[in-house]
Amino acid sequence: MNMEFLRKLPIPMDIKAEYPVSPAAALAKEKRDREIADVFEGKSDRLILVIGPCSADSEEPVMEYIHRLRTLQDQVQEKLLIIPRIYTNKPRTTGEGYKGMLHQPDPNARPDMLAGLISIRKLHIRALTETGFGCADEMLYPENHRLLNDLLSYAAVGARSVENQQHRLTASGLNIPIGMKNPTGGDLSVMMNAIRAAQGSHTFIYRGWEVHSKGNPLSHAILRGYVDRMGRAHVNYHYEDLRELAELYAASGLANPAVLIDTNHSNSGKMWAEQPRIAKEVLHSCRHSSDIKRLVKGLMIESYLEDGCQKIGEGVFGKSITDPCLGWQKTEKLVLDLADLL
Repeated sequence: MNMEFLRKLPIPMDIKAEYPVSPAAALAKEKRDREIADVFEGKSDRLILVIGPCSADSEEPVMEYIHRLRTLQDQVQEKLLIIPRIYTNKPRTTGEGYKGMLHQPDPNARPDMLAGLISIRKLHIRALTETGFGCADEMLYPENHRLLNDLLSYAAVGARSVENQQHRLTASGLNIPIGMKNPTGGDLSVMMNAIRAAQGSHTFIYRGWEVHSKGNPLSHAILRGYVDRMGRAHVNYHYEDLRELAELYAASGLANPAVLIDTNHSNSGKMWAEQPRIAKEVLHSCRHSSDIKRLVKGLMIESYLEDGCQKIGEGVFGKSITDPCLGWQKTEKLVLDLADLL
């Protein structure tokens, strides 16, 4: 094999034993999980916001951001349900560039996977303990999910992973909502097949075990736009796109029809400042169709303390080192505006 084996890493059970979740934090997560499930099951009409940095790059600015979200959540409690993004894995199209805290807990240092495993668990524990938020992460590596499965309240399978069998089967064994993004090429049938697989039960190999999953009825769609064969970005958040998805769901027989709209990525053409306009257009569509209103359960928004992005090493506190994000001032205004519109 053309690889060097550096060291044996501890299994998730050992890291969990060293960095446990307190009983009070576990109760807070259980309560939050029930509130989130109520939205997807149609028992609550609150709108979910999965919101936060493109990638979590450092503990202190991420925690500063999440504490601000906690204050904001208290102001919009009746209308919105906030799930902070703590995305600790960053998919890279070419394999080059910063891959997230799991790989590099210090973006300015060399990769250190052991330190990364510990740092992402400690960050999620701190968020839950200090704010009561069970947070969201991307399930980029299915075999790592057990490292955080007692902490996460939401997970997403990205556009590059949604066709992968292991992602789909692992999602079928989760007990939290998991969003399936449309693939980068935009084929909605791929996304719908992934949801069907995740809602079904399966027997498969996971972390060296033969396991049987019971199916995840809270698996759902995420629309994030797409790129055509010429490399041009196209959106899929307009009224007509949502009507099409509603029709696909109606014909599918899937449980708990639901979609979250990703307001960035190809839906914004990576023009991060367009996210508030896109979010408000989605709510406008909901007002014009009861089918769309029932289907749309929330929004995904990329946001941090400072507008835009920076290169690694520039050192601006709370400014993204991957995709550009809305800064806090625009974020706060957007969240309050959305609550008013609801």
